[in-house]
Amino acid sequence: MTSITDLRDALATNLRTVSGLRSAAEVPDNPSPPIAVVQLQSIDYDQAFQGGMTRYRFIVTVIVGRAAERNSQERLNSYASTSGSSVKEAVESDRTLGGNAYDCVLESMTNVGAISLQGDVTYLAADFQVTVLAE
Repeated sequence: MTSITDLRDALATNLRTVSGLRSAAEVPDNPSPPIAVVQLQSIDYDQAFQGGMTRYRFIVTVIVGRAAERNSQERLNSYASTSGSSVKEAVESDRTLGGNAYDCVLESMTNVGAISLQGDVTYLAADFQVTVLAE
């Protein structure tokens, strides 16, 4: 049986294939953009007979830089594309997550906008929804 930690670590490893993007399997104390942070959103148990498959939903929050910086939007556009330095291409670069999953798909990007971190510093970020099917 696959652990949630293994899935998070494997997603973070896939995300490291994007040039210049850091990744973290857990929320860091002081994130240093650009960074992709993997967080568990929900779990649907017993998706196959005898409990043989579980659906995990993860949120990958990509923090690109200060909201006021001009290149932050350009960088986010690049990560949101379907090829090149894209988060989708990275997440799906190994759909078995190192043999820990049956499949892994990046389904959508939501919540594009400003977030506050480290006090009053505002960053541009977006959430990417990832579904993982595993035992």
